[in-house]
Amino acid sequence: MSDVDLTSEQYEKCREAGEILAEVRDEAAEKVEVGVSHLDVAEWAEDRIRELGGEPAFPVNISIDEEAAHATPSIDDDSTFGEDMVNLDIGVHVDGWLADTAVTVDLSGHDELTAASAEALDAAIEAVEPGVETGEIGAEIEDVIEGYGFNPVVNLTGHGLGHWEQHTTPNIPNRAVSQSETLEVGDVVAIEPFATDGGGKVSEGQDEEIFALDSEGSVRDRSARQALNQIVEDFKTLPFATRWLDVSRSKMALRRLKRQGIVHGYPVLKEEDGCLVSQKEHTIIVTEDGCEVTTRSR
Repeated sequence: MSDVDLTSEQYEKCREAGEILAEVRDEAAEKVEVGVSHLDVAEWAEDRIRELGGEPAFPVNISIDEEAAHATPSIDDDSTFGEDMVNLDIGVHVDGWLADTAVTVDLSGHDELTAASAEALDAAIEAVEPGVETGEIGAEIEDVIEGYGFNPVVNLTGHGLGHWEQHTTPNIPNRAVSQSETLEVGDVVAIEPFATDGGGKVSEGQDEEIFALDSEGSVRDRSARQALNQIVEDFKTLPFATRWLDVSRSKMALRRLKRQGIVHGYPVLKEEDGCLVSQKEHTIIVTEDGCEVTTRSR
């Protein structure tokens, strides 16, 4: 038997973050309609998180069609939803303890692709228990998605969630792998199958609106110094959006910080064949008899 205390403050804050996140995800998904502004949905969801007592763990990701991750609106973004496949990926933290979730809102008429990632997530969660190899979970995801006639995105994975850390071990692959890690009681993990009607790999695009702190350093430029102070104070090591910074010429400030190795960016990831990508994600806590899903709708 494990001596991990799943009733400790750490896990209660993970649960609180998940409860807030489930509500915001469901409400935000209902706002995704043809003609609605990407920026309006992102800012509404981020404000709603704060209203409910949490903080965004990262900028709301709104990925369209072939985009798989790291797409968030800029401060002057005038994009609106069309007949798109829309992936909403949202995170919440409570005192640095995280929850992460995603859902596809399909306005494009590709119901089967949306169902593939959703059913793959259900199968993955069903397979979770202490001692299971993450490669076995990946095999469940792969089997379901291929059963629909699609491919999993093989170079994206689920991941552990740490304190003020959005990506930690263990990684949860979206396919069967021979070398993997073992889940243990108390692990907090985000499982996120991606399904595509393309070849199953993503690569980096040109756009970059999300950044995170690597290390603090001495900065001479005033705007860059102001930006760094806000990053350290407000976001710590969690990802943030350019539009969150309260400094003039924020993009130039971030370029300076990036050149000095103080922050790194997250380029938008796109399916290499330009094909559609669907996504579904929940956060789970591994328990003695399986797992607890913290981001399930109440």
